[in-house]
Amino acid sequence: MIGTVDRRGFLKLSSGLAAGALAGFSCVEIASAAPIEVPTVDRLSLRVLIDSAHDQFLKPATVQGVLHQPPGSGRGADYRKVLHNQWGLSLFAETRRAEEARTILLDFGYSPEALLNNIEILKVDPSKVDALVVSHGHHDHYGGLTGFLDRYRDALAPDLKLYAGGEDNFCHRLSPSGVQGQFTDFGQLDRRELAARRITTVLCETPTVVAGHAFTTGHIKRSSIERILPNTFVERGIKDGLGCDATHYTAAELQGKIVPDEHVHEHATCFNIKDKGLVVISSCGHVGIVNSVRQAQAVSGIERVHAIVGGFHLGPAPKDYLKEIVAEIGKLKPDVVIPMHCSGLNFALEAQAQLPDNVIVPTTGSRLTFGA
Repeated sequence: MIGTVDRRGFLKLSSGLAAGALAGFSCVEIASAAPIEVPTVDRLSLRVLIDSAHDQFLKPATVQGVLHQPPGSGRGADYRKVLHNQWGLSLFAETRRAEEARTILLDFGYSPEALLNNIEILKVDPSKVDALVVSHGHHDHYGGLTGFLDRYRDALAPDLKLYAGGEDNFCHRLSPSGVQGQFTDFGQLDRRELAARRITTVLCETPTVVAGHAFTTGHIKRSSIERILPNTFVERGIKDGLGCDATHYTAAELQGKIVPDEHVHEHATCFNIKDKGLVVISSCGHVGIVNSVRQAQAVSGIERVHAIVGGFHLGPAPKDYLKEIVAEIGKLKPDVVIPMHCSGLNFALEAQAQLPDNVIVPTTGSRLTFGA
């Protein structure tokens, strides 16, 4: 159940922001805090629209019941075209339950050029998309969104919704410049642009069912040994309708300071596969992949983990810490571990060493099939 936030309610949530700052924010909803009923699907297909590499020589394989198929030539019918790889992630998720089908587009890569190019080559059908999900507020996960909408909005459902983990997704991000105390701009997701494209944003701080076939974890409890590895910094506040407000201000943030990013509203997207268990997709996993899986288990009441998929942000992990985290992943007893994006080659190698029969390394364009 989702409740639309009226103007007065949003003002209260925004700690007394000026009324003019809310121009274009009418398309905002807050997910209900009521417990969810986790849906079950018979089959899930994940097409990797964008990742950082493409393997021309990838061979089809089945690992622990999960089918991994290559994209083919990666050129479609025109030899002059090729799949674009970039730092970022985008997944086209198709599910089926009996005769009922659903499609979710999860994250949108760094640029619309790459996303639109790969959609055309891979011949996925954007008009089938029932819901959009953004995992967190990093440009390499939302950068292609508005360009995608500019191309395909009229072919999409008129009431299409974007499920975001919370208000923090719209904060201004900055990257360290290499000079102490100096930063470079890393952008911010602009909900005014979403409203202009007739997209309702649902803030999912609590677990939320998406398109009747998937669910999000909501806020991820940090209970494991994992820690947030260095990444971006964040600046809170709204100016001219752009930016974010949040209720978790620290003293430093109230003083307008730029602070290390804690990714308070990063969430994972999950599916429960009949007779298999959970598929947990952590697009970047800044808050910890083990934490993300544990949250999915707690939310759903389902212990069995079929697959752990996505970016795990362990590329920059020290060797000893990496070994420890892979061992913790092993304790979850997943059938397969599927690292993408920011997981890092170091993670893939360590996972293959500790879990030699349970690792699939996908590529831009490849397809992963879970269930019958």
